[in-house]
Amino acid sequence: LAQATCQHDRRPALCFEPSTRIAKKMATLAERITKLEEDFQTMTSDYDESLDTIWMLFASMLVFFMHSGFSMLETGCVRHKNTQNILAKNLIVVTVGFLCWYIIGYPLAFGAPTASEPTRFAGANNFAMDGFWDAKASFRNWFFQGAFCATGATIVSGSMAERTQLKGFITYTTLMTSFIYPIVIWWGWSGNGIFNYTDDNGVSTSMTGTPLMDFAGSGLVHLVGGIGALCGAIIVGPRFGRWEADKEAEFEGHSIPLCVLGTFFLWFGWYGFNPGSTLSMHTAEAANLAGLVAVNTTLAPCVAGLLVFFLRAKVCPPRLLDVGGFCNGILAGLVSITAGCGFVKSWEALIIGFIGGFVYQGASMLLRKLKVDDVVDAFPV
Repeated sequence: LAQATCQHDRRPALCFEPSTRIAKKMATLAERITKLEEDFQTMTSDYDESLDTIWMLFASMLVFFMHSGFSMLETGCVRHKNTQNILAKNLIVVTVGFLCWYIIGYPLAFGAPTASEPTRFAGANNFAMDGFWDAKASFRNWFFQGAFCATGATIVSGSMAERTQLKGFITYTTLMTSFIYPIVIWWGWSGNGIFNYTDDNGVSTSMTGTPLMDFAGSGLVHLVGGIGALCGAIIVGPRFGRWEADKEAEFEGHSIPLCVLGTFFLWFGWYGFNPGSTLSMHTAEAANLAGLVAVNTTLAPCVAGLLVFFLRAKVCPPRLLDVGGFCNGILAGLVSITAGCGFVKSWEALIIGFIGGFVYQGASMLLRKLKVDDVVDAFPV
């Protein structure tokens, strides 16, 4: 509106601008609103991407930190003369494992082929990070899943401790991180594998009908590592004199403090392993899920550790306060809850930890009965 002045009346009067000028201003205003909306959407997308990346990197570093826990735990479980050897193997797992993951491990685990009908057996793309620059979010996923891969391979080092040559261990680690672990991960987590894929009707299914639900890797990570540990321990055989009654005390670990510190380090790292498996943190739903996972990751090991400590003190011979068993009970509870930590309620996590403690104790006694020399009880855990 503009003001006008009449000849006989000095009072201001109002009149309308031409409709073309109004239309032009409205069009300009609409353009500005559209630009603001676009800027807002871009800002929101950048914020979400940044938050997810920070969350994933933080979780990845916690999982990576677990290797310090493995190193301390395994060092405490072996005799003093073998400490440098077991520490060297832990370093080999990380260095060789990540290189194998870079070249062939990640492609087999998550490298979806370009064909319309992907194979159910293994991936076939992104070798040596090919194509990552076109989808830069893949870098954080590579790091997070690579830390998982190295963790799965580290489980093997403890079970075969004190009698495995480095060249043999390097070969075993290469096979685990290049082929065995990645192919199993494709089966369950790629969305195209035999344990979990989408059928023609858009429904999740598997080769058995029911899709696998493993939130953070009880089966896909820890069971694969545990089976590898069992096979390794059986293949290399027991340490010389391990099952002679008069030499039993000679094979006890040299440092319980290292075992306890290693257990706490692993427990701490597990808060990256499990809550980090939400894979995002830009929504309230993801944040609440991470909180539930953290709670369940706390409760289950508490029950499992106390149960094993009680069983070894009051029920299972030689009925002693076994701090090493307490540590492994805690770890067994952590492994037990890892698959269902995002799907169960807190009271259900207590039950899972309780069952996990019993399973660990039974498996540990069975290995001793069968004279399988698993130095750190990796398979029972």
